[in-house]
Amino acid sequence: MSTAATTTTITYDDAVVRKFALATIVWGAVAMLVGLFIASQLAFPQLNFGLSFLSFGRLRPLHTNAAIFAFVGNMMFAGIYYSTQRLLKTRMPSDFLSNLHFWGWQLIIVAAAVTLPLGISQAKEYAELEWPIDLAVVLIWVTFAINFFWALGVRREKNLYVAIWFYISTIVTIAVLYIVNNLALPIGAGKSYSLYSGVQDALIQWWYGHNAVAFFLTTPILGIMYYFLPKAAERPVYSYRLSIIHFWALVFMYIWAGPHHLLYTALPDWAQSLGMVFSLMLWAPSWGGMLNGLLTLRGAWDRVRADPVLKFFVAALTFYGMATFEGPLLSIKSVSALAHYTDWIIGHVHSGALGWNGFMAAGLLYWLVPRLWNTKLKSVGLANAHFWTATLGILIYVVSMWISGISQGLMLKATTPDGALAYPSFVETLIAIRPLYITRALGGTLYLAGYLVMAYNLVATIRSGKAVDAQVTVVEEPAVPGPSWKELLGSRPIAIIFTGLFVLIGLGITDKVTNAIYVGAGLGVALLVGVTVLKSGGGDALGKSAWHRMLEGKPLIFVTFVLIAVLIGGVAELVPTLVLNHKLPEGTRPPAPYTALELQGRDLYIREGCYNCHSQMIRPLPGDTARYGEPSTIADSFYDHPFQWGSKRTGPDLARVGGKYPNLWHLEHLKDPRAITPGSNMPSFAWMVDKELDLTNTTKKLNAMRTLGVPYTSDQVSGGNVDLERQAKEITADLAKTGNDVKWNSEMVALIAYLQRLGKAPPVDDAAKVSLATPGGL
Repeated sequence: MSTAATTTTITYDDAVVRKFALATIVWGAVAMLVGLFIASQLAFPQLNFGLSFLSFGRLRPLHTNAAIFAFVGNMMFAGIYYSTQRLLKTRMPSDFLSNLHFWGWQLIIVAAAVTLPLGISQAKEYAELEWPIDLAVVLIWVTFAINFFWALGVRREKNLYVAIWFYISTIVTIAVLYIVNNLALPIGAGKSYSLYSGVQDALIQWWYGHNAVAFFLTTPILGIMYYFLPKAAERPVYSYRLSIIHFWALVFMYIWAGPHHLLYTALPDWAQSLGMVFSLMLWAPSWGGMLNGLLTLRGAWDRVRADPVLKFFVAALTFYGMATFEGPLLSIKSVSALAHYTDWIIGHVHSGALGWNGFMAAGLLYWLVPRLWNTKLKSVGLANAHFWTATLGILIYVVSMWISGISQGLMLKATTPDGALAYPSFVETLIAIRPLYITRALGGTLYLAGYLVMAYNLVATIRSGKAVDAQVTVVEEPAVPGPSWKELLGSRPIAIIFTGLFVLIGLGITDKVTNAIYVGAGLGVALLVGVTVLKSGGGDALGKSAWHRMLEGKPLIFVTFVLIAVLIGGVAELVPTLVLNHKLPEGTRPPAPYTALELQGRDLYIREGCYNCHSQMIRPLPGDTARYGEPSTIADSFYDHPFQWGSKRTGPDLARVGGKYPNLWHLEHLKDPRAITPGSNMPSFAWMVDKELDLTNTTKKLNAMRTLGVPYTSDQVSGGNVDLERQAKEITADLAKTGNDVKWNSEMVALIAYLQRLGKAPPVDDAAKVSLATPGGL
């Protein structure tokens, strides 16, 4: 082995960074334009134009996917590719993999932009893309992971800086989340059914949905903050030890918090309480990271006032702190009772998306673009104008949604002195908050205007410069043997953590489901003990060296620890619900499966994105039960693949709407909502009257449901279209009595059949009960 130091010149692959930066600028504008359009539709429903592909229900998933995966995703990859090469002192190992990652990701975004407006959707928030696109996402994510971990293997910098930790957690956790949540049974190129049903599907979806926010919109952006904020400020991170605590506590705790999206639902109480507790605990590490960033700027506030990059970074951290305080607040059950299903949640989400992610993206681009094109920012004045315009816009946006959400929540709960609902019609609340929807659109317009100013400024900057790939000469020191695997795994911190794990897991399996809470809490304590030892270091086989620095030199062990940290919470929450808890209470009769016509109508409901505005979950709260009926139960959604509990009420809950109105009411309401309910902001679906139902896939759909555990008989499957026609003709005959001539094979008839079924499922006869204990194939 050579003992002499050598020098090596490295040319970084900044071409891929430039591509992701340009894609960020373009897709950010698209995401915000679509967002502004659908926000305006809520105030002015005429903007739906009676066109299926421009309706709110179809465009809202396009907006969320464009904002998350196109805008923030491209920004994240730009930051990761730029910083990883410099932190590891190596070029990305494969230009082919880097380019495959970039172009594959853009094709996925284009596929989403085409399929979502066409109604091709799984109807699971932030996971709407159908299975062929999901496979492409997995392929491209694996491509990214191979390139990244390959770079770790050939790195010239032994220790992994904190930003790399956060990148590792993102790559590992998103892979687990995405695959588990998107398991589905395909029945065609553009249609599949979730492998899970009802309460199973709800828990897995929000385990994924909440942690997509955690590990796609938070951890990689924190890694970018840890690299680019010190670079822009030209000073080191405030506290290395605080970054250790921030990272491990955040990664371990975040994964448990998903059930706080399902408070007061049919989800078992133990899971709801677990989600709430860990959500409250998350406040501490989140604010630890925020303070670590802000305190890095101590003594540099004069520079912050003058530098737009630092302005955006500081504002982003401030919004991160605000959002991570508000999130735990909203997870408290009493607060959730008021806020859930209202615009307060929309304000909370956008304070994170526009404030934290959007401002971090702006700061990153203002810092990166001049360096990538070897020039100076075209106009600091325009960058400052962007900052103040966007800040004003986001404040108007968020405050209007706070007021709207709290106002609507209070109105829906309000009662008269005799106990009756003060506002019995849901639409009364929509009329009251319409001015706030207009205000929200104004705030969004200001934010978008600022973004377009940035786009102009950056394009002008690019045109004034020339693309360059940075070169750096590094000194390669002779390799120094680190601790052996035996020494590392036998060290005191590892011994404490794994001893705690084995003891607590042993205790956990001696009891039933509720013991998952005990195991989770105990593992949290074990982890905190471990972190305490990580801080101190020394006293074991590793001598007096800092233990965590030794861990940073062992990427494989580091990745293993990250995987263990995120899997503990997932296993503790999901396994009991998937294996043990998805069964009806003793003595409860399961409902009959959907008829062939109702199943087709349900798929139309999903295609049109009705779940974006309507819930099917009546909470055991006075306002809900007085307005909608008996609280929802596990049985109500037992055969729903996927579940349809919803997360926002822009319209009333539909869990028990079946039989509440005659067929004629539904027909006229779907054709012209405002003619039946003045003040409604629902799109018109009049075009469905003339659109024929696709009957070629009825048997496939029934067979798929049977495969997933829904108890259809062979006769029901083979005779699906015969039964469908019979039920459809009953509905059209009823409509004909009022002078409405609608074809029996109209999509409108199928949708009406589904709506009339909700909450009125006939019980299955005892003789017909077959394998009903655990539908969903799990």
